[in-house]
Amino acid sequence: MLYYSTNKNSAKVDFREATIKGQAPDKGLYFPERIPQLDKTFLKEFKNKSKAAIAFEVIKPYVGNCIADDDLYQICEHTSNFDFPLVKITDSISSLELFHGPTLAFKDVGARFMSRCLGYFSKDNKREITVLVATSGDTGSAVANGFLGVEGVKVVILYPSGKVSKIQELQLTTLGQNITALEVQGTFDDCQQMVKQAFTDAEVNEKIFLTSANSINVARWLPQQFYYFFALQQWRHDEPPIISVPSGNFGNICAGLIAAVSGLPIKHFVAACNNNNAFVNFLATENFVAQPAVATISNAMDVGNPSNFVRVLELFTHDFKKIKNFINAYSIDDNETRKTMARVFEQHHYLLDPHGAVGFASLEKYLQVHVESKGMFFETAHPVKFENVVSEATGVPVTIPSALQQLLHLHKTSVSLNANYQELKDYLLA
Repeated sequence: MLYYSTNKNSAKVDFREATIKGQAPDKGLYFPERIPQLDKTFLKEFKNKSKAAIAFEVIKPYVGNCIADDDLYQICEHTSNFDFPLVKITDSISSLELFHGPTLAFKDVGARFMSRCLGYFSKDNKREITVLVATSGDTGSAVANGFLGVEGVKVVILYPSGKVSKIQELQLTTLGQNITALEVQGTFDDCQQMVKQAFTDAEVNEKIFLTSANSINVARWLPQQFYYFFALQQWRHDEPPIISVPSGNFGNICAGLIAAVSGLPIKHFVAACNNNNAFVNFLATENFVAQPAVATISNAMDVGNPSNFVRVLELFTHDFKKIKNFINAYSIDDNETRKTMARVFEQHHYLLDPHGAVGFASLEKYLQVHVESKGMFFETAHPVKFENVVSEATGVPVTIPSALQQLLHLHKTSVSLNANYQELKDYLLA
């Protein structure tokens, strides 16, 4: 399998090179030159397979011969060795809980897979690899945990000051070792733009071996397909599901779209957005206009210019009608998010985090029109990561898992930067 740049002005590369480079030299994102089609036998039998076996068969065509099969299978085992339960909430809506990994967020899957791939590839590199990543919340902690202690790899995480939850901040600023957190006085979009500039800065790349762990990196993005398969393993209805995906940078939903195009039976997708609604407006007008990021209580989705939008276009060959036929999108503001958390807990005794609430509310809106359908939404983070917001909305305290209680006694260690690329460059070169 080779990967081309969405800007069509860089040489094709294999999975190893795409993973190590992160972003193409022409500033495009790497995209597979073909979408593998799932074997009919696999589709009949995958519900009885282990999660590791499913993950291996799904990702193997994308990896090609870049990782030996035994090693790739072991990577898949490490990536998927926790639960992904599908929990019924109403007769027509279920929650796929993606917060049972080590950092209690869905990004554990992509981060664990990528860290182990990069660790495998770094054995052949004489230079230390620096993973440079921007986070709007959960990416940072998942990447930090996934790469902690990986030899030959240093991790630098940019996060927007005051715009991530206390638990999220502690998860990415208290690890030490090969992890450094840069606290940027700005928005996630500022952080993301600074990271992108670093990857296109010739002087920086000459002196530092950079790669990215955001969902722009194929090794972070593609394994997100796994939990769509894990969800379908547990689906007990005859008709394929509607899947509502809380969407910020659009890596998650784009991975699901690839799984569906590969043959996984998914009836329709719902892009669940907060007030950062550039994609919602795109579906309404056919024109995509990037927006300044707006701060919300579902902060991991506070992205005004989603990087993976270009991959959605690429997957559907820039055909607007195809996109619109397969995806609906809704914008859920903070007021509706709070009301949804309160209502779902009161009526169904299920505790949502703000992102899950956006997913639930969006799926409800779709099902109000398509009453014959049933679906699921992705609960992408444990409610404890947004303890204050959830408690205020529902009136009940959130129990802090024992794995996180020790964090509350630690002190963060971060380096403060202005939202200025030159400051990031100076830090990296120093």
